[in-house]
Amino acid sequence: MRDVREDLVGLLELAASIKNRTKAGEPYEPLRGRSLAMIFEKSSTRTRVSFEVGMTQLGGHALFLSPNDLQLGRGETIADTARVLSRYVDGIMYRAYKHESVRELARNATIPVINGLDDREHPCQIVSDLFTILERKGRLEGLKLAYVGDGNNVCNSLLLGSAIVGMSMTAACAPGYEPDPELLREARQIAKDRNIVIEMVHDPMLAVRAADVVYTDVWVSMGQEREKDEREKIFRPYQVNAKLLDHAKPDAIVMHCLPAHRGLEITDDVMDGPRSIVFDQAENRLHAQKAILARFLASV
Repeated sequence: MRDVREDLVGLLELAASIKNRTKAGEPYEPLRGRSLAMIFEKSSTRTRVSFEVGMTQLGGHALFLSPNDLQLGRGETIADTARVLSRYVDGIMYRAYKHESVRELARNATIPVINGLDDREHPCQIVSDLFTILERKGRLEGLKLAYVGDGNNVCNSLLLGSAIVGMSMTAACAPGYEPDPELLREARQIAKDRNIVIEMVHDPMLAVRAADVVYTDVWVSMGQEREKDEREKIFRPYQVNAKLLDHAKPDAIVMHCLPAHRGLEITDDVMDGPRSIVFDQAENRLHAQKAILARFLASV
């Protein structure tokens, strides 16, 4: 477990170093001559732009590939796609509908595979989130993060990431929309010897009590459009608004991984208010992505 924590903290430190160099205008191009294939089954603003710009700033090149650009869209297997791309590029970033698809690609590739998102986890987002909290609060250990909303892939990865770095987390989710039970158990197991609390509740006010960070995400993710009306009704009590925020610490910060549906999971006054670091969080996707790319592709 210590190695996992050191690896993650090291990645956050690398993101900080890269951000400082970027802001200072210092060139840092460890990926000169390297190429990244980016497979997007799900559309994205932040993931695509941050990886593509990140590769360029690191001296490399990124290729955007939708299923329609690949033979994947005409029946070629994921395994064969992995084997072919491994002969052409130095790494693959895969933004997928299914977790098993990412695992299959990784099993059959001979180059690094980065999980850009799937239906179970969103690890790159959490690297950026933890980096942003560390940057703003100066530490991670001993803090409390409250997540309010759907127990989705972001919530799952936040549970694991929080436990690894020693940050307590309470997820407030509607009944029937809790985080993945296996990942919740894993996060609790990690936290057991670290004197931190990883818990799941149904009451959002209980979750945000004494929280240092209040985090939310969309109620309707891509692929769930048919459930839109039902989900919006169920999650209405989980809106992050000024009244809910009053239960957090006075210096609590507010986060959202975007895109935001203003007036649903978060109100305008909170998202645009003085506690919000939503757009710092979005910017840090670039620096975190560059750290991930430098860590895994520079040594290929």
